[in-house]
Amino acid sequence: MQLTSEQKAIVGSTGDIRINAVAGSGKTTTIMEYARARLDSRILYLAFNKAVKLEAARKFAAPGLEHVKVETAHSLAYKHIVFRHQYKVRAQGYKTAEVVALLGLPGSGERHAEHILANHINKFVSYFCNSDKKRVQDLNYLDIVTDKAAKAFVTSFYDLIEQQTRLFLAKMDKGEIEVIHDFYLKKFQLSGPRLPYDYILFDEGQDASAAMLDVFFQQSATKVIVGDTHQQIYSWRFAVNSLEKADFKTYQLSTSFRFGQDIADLAMRVLDFKKYIDLDVPVSIKGKGTGKTVQSKAVIARTNLGLLLTAIDYVTEGKLKRIYFEGNINSYTYADEGASLYDVLNLYNDKRSLIRDSLINSMKDMKDLEEYIEKTEDKQLSMMVEVVKEYGSQIPAILKSIRDKHVKDEDKSKADMIFSTVHRCKGIEYDEVQLADDFMTEERLKKTAAEKKKEDINASKLNEEINLLYVAVTRAKRHIFVPDAMMPEGFPFSAQVRALLFQKEAKPPVAASVPKGKQAPGKVSRTALAKHNLSYETVRDDYQQVYSSWTSELDDELTIMHGDEVSLSAMADHFGCTKGAVRARLKKLGLEL
Repeated sequence: MQLTSEQKAIVGSTGDIRINAVAGSGKTTTIMEYARARLDSRILYLAFNKAVKLEAARKFAAPGLEHVKVETAHSLAYKHIVFRHQYKVRAQGYKTAEVVALLGLPGSGERHAEHILANHINKFVSYFCNSDKKRVQDLNYLDIVTDKAAKAFVTSFYDLIEQQTRLFLAKMDKGEIEVIHDFYLKKFQLSGPRLPYDYILFDEGQDASAAMLDVFFQQSATKVIVGDTHQQIYSWRFAVNSLEKADFKTYQLSTSFRFGQDIADLAMRVLDFKKYIDLDVPVSIKGKGTGKTVQSKAVIARTNLGLLLTAIDYVTEGKLKRIYFEGNINSYTYADEGASLYDVLNLYNDKRSLIRDSLINSMKDMKDLEEYIEKTEDKQLSMMVEVVKEYGSQIPAILKSIRDKHVKDEDKSKADMIFSTVHRCKGIEYDEVQLADDFMTEERLKKTAAEKKKEDINASKLNEEINLLYVAVTRAKRHIFVPDAMMPEGFPFSAQVRALLFQKEAKPPVAASVPKGKQAPGKVSRTALAKHNLSYETVRDDYQQVYSSWTSELDDELTIMHGDEVSLSAMADHFGCTKGAVRARLKKLGLEL
């Protein structure tokens, strides 16, 4: 293929360099050509995650570039640390209740003090492991605590939190307990590895942890770091914008082959929001995308909550036959800690015997849970509480209707609509994108900046909010539908950039028709929707499915229906199986008819 002048300059460069590449600018092609020009060299390509690693390995192998070794930071660390020390890895990490038990954390006069302590210890471990520091005490954990109630708690128990964090890490180091992924990456960094490569290509550098960046900088190889400084959206995972920290000669990739100039102009206008937080970011993006067909459609939201609420609007009021959630629907209904939406719902309905998660079961009521969330800043649990308050006991039926329409990973291309948060679709593109209405608007950004004193503005947090909107916009290839209130002031609509209105006469940007007598997605009020009686029978009639095996999600639905005293016949119809199968499952779950 014909390279652009920017790409040619990178391929022919010498010494350490950094490449600032706008979305869709062909950075993978550029990196491959850079490697092709150095066939006699040993090259390491560092990918952001496993999925990117597998795709990159395939692309490098296809033209025979066998001199390039593809790894992630964790796969590299695993080979150097886990094998050598014969550690056992706890893939899913430790739940709060497990940390309480492992460390024998004491309670206090404050309710759930031991669980709150464990939550902060878990976060402190992650904070340290992702940092470039050598000792836990070299960090101030309070620097990453923002909520007022959480700060007060951490301040009161700081010495204990730090002491137990060090003890937790020591237990992993000695092999007394299984190690987490962050731990062996940290141990890899502290070991000062020297990697046997002539060139190291670090992709998606803007989202690297300080620990891995330290490993990268310490190497004697020629270093190439690639990314987009405006796609840095993982500060909550303690990522640092390493592009800004790399003092290398800078090259640009400013032409996007993904979208046309109208979407490029919208992306630049979004980045212009940074002027309100005094960040000077002159960016030039040339949109050279030429495709015209629309095959993939996606709804992109800022938060899990915003996405789930939008999906519920579509599924309960529209006629989408096939949908797909990036990361699978279960990742939006189950927290990393293990608690499910059903657990929170059962607490809400005071059905304590049906709660499976020990942490949720320890809560006296919803107020108790909300106080715990305030003191731990647990965003996943907070999202679940909001959904439960919004939809209550309709949740099992609503989630069933979503699961019935959800296609398998291999059938993603057949979905009428794909749903994703920004974080889950980073690096992915869709022909048509609709933005949910939970992103920060220009008006709100200006208001936030104006209301606070300059020194009080959390510029990094607001910068990341702008980056999230930029990443969402730049997933679109052909068309993007933007809620009217989110459109930058004075920005013109066009064939590529379209308004998503929520007035009665608005037509939603979906190919499927809206059933007669029903409102289209986006026009129905969520309060009214919450009052709508979406019965088990309604879902059964619309979404029949025969299940080949019982899953934990189906067990949750069955448990709730049993608690609601739904008849055996209705449950059998709901699950598309015999009454005997339901009776047997209830018996296995210890539930009596």
